[in-house]
Amino acid sequence: MSIQTTKNKSCIIIGASHAGVNCAFALRKEGWEGSITLFDSDPILPYHRPPLSKKYLTSTDEIEKNILKSSDAYAKSDITLQLGVKVKAIHPNKKTIVLESDDIQIYDKLVLATGARALIPPILGIDSALNLFPMRTATDSNNIRTTFQKLNNKRVVVIGGGYIGLETAASLRKLGATVTILEREERILSRVTAPEMSDFFNQLHHDNGVNIFALKNVVSIQGSDGHNIIQCDDGSSYIADMIIVGVGIRVNQELAQEAGLEIENGIKVNPYCQTSDENIYAIGDCTFHYNPHYDCYVRLENVQNAVDQAKNAAAAICKKDTIYDTIPWFWSDQYDVKLQMVGLSKAYNEILIRKEITKSNCFSVWYFKDEQLLAVDAINNGKAYVLGTKFIKSGQLINKSKLIDSSSEFNPINLTSE
Repeated sequence: MSIQTTKNKSCIIIGASHAGVNCAFALRKEGWEGSITLFDSDPILPYHRPPLSKKYLTSTDEIEKNILKSSDAYAKSDITLQLGVKVKAIHPNKKTIVLESDDIQIYDKLVLATGARALIPPILGIDSALNLFPMRTATDSNNIRTTFQKLNNKRVVVIGGGYIGLETAASLRKLGATVTILEREERILSRVTAPEMSDFFNQLHHDNGVNIFALKNVVSIQGSDGHNIIQCDDGSSYIADMIIVGVGIRVNQELAQEAGLEIENGIKVNPYCQTSDENIYAIGDCTFHYNPHYDCYVRLENVQNAVDQAKNAAAAICKKDTIYDTIPWFWSDQYDVKLQMVGLSKAYNEILIRKEITKSNCFSVWYFKDEQLLAVDAINNGKAYVLGTKFIKSGQLINKSKLIDSSSEFNPINLTSE
């Protein structure tokens, strides 16, 4: 698409988090000279989300120190930000969106970066619980910080033992809270990692004074004398002055669904982030997309995917088609531990663990499907993360006996030699 043909065109982006913001700036970089408007119901200037459950929660920083771009940057790139504005409908046949105010906006290209929201489970009494918060937005993190400071007793119960729950638990423990984690499954992180990794994080939190209880299905919450009594279906109960809910997310797909777009575990897109409507694209947490490396459709909830899809969609809109083909990576910080993950481990049938004898709390878990390396989880081990990424991308066969031999040199040549 030439610059001349985009000059009088309009691109609207719904959602101004990592995906939406990066797409707006990528469009300018790719040569889009028409108007770009970002809508988001959050009134706060777009910000980095990963620190919310980690460093930001334990600091006194204002969210302005964590913004993605300054307001001047948007103005300089001629990107219009419409914050605190909710979009209530999309009409693909008219190529229009309808705002909550009933104002109508016309688009030539539309990008859905609607993300997801925290899932609040249907627990009896949850709507009237005292000091109960999810952890998803800056408002959530700010509310937790402000309320926590005011508590006389600081007994916190975290419902859910996923990464968000664990990170929030670690942060609040640093602030002096008495923390209990209630996990419905048989182990924490059961849906995303191997038992060995779950055991490590279970012990890590135990060593830092956090109580973790598995197979705890919360059935009711009742207020009593200024605190909550949390009841589980096994008859056990827990007292909480604050409750953090971290049981997952719900994809913001309603706009797309009501507009008639194809939905399957999110908004389904092709390799160019294009939906079932040729003029509408979707990026980030809300998308269900095909990953060529793993030969399957996935929905990913991480910044890397949001940023990469944003760039891919921008290129496609500007007729510079590049197929989205990337190896997912993730990270988590808890206490003094940095976990770096690369790849998708879902189909593994063998795991190997390499422990670095020269450092404590430094090891990596390698997930294989027969001889194919699928994923690596690295604890305080950037080298394992880098090597894992290299091997997954190249498809090289790894000498497994040398991999687990801590005395064997840890480098690409050694690990792929007989």
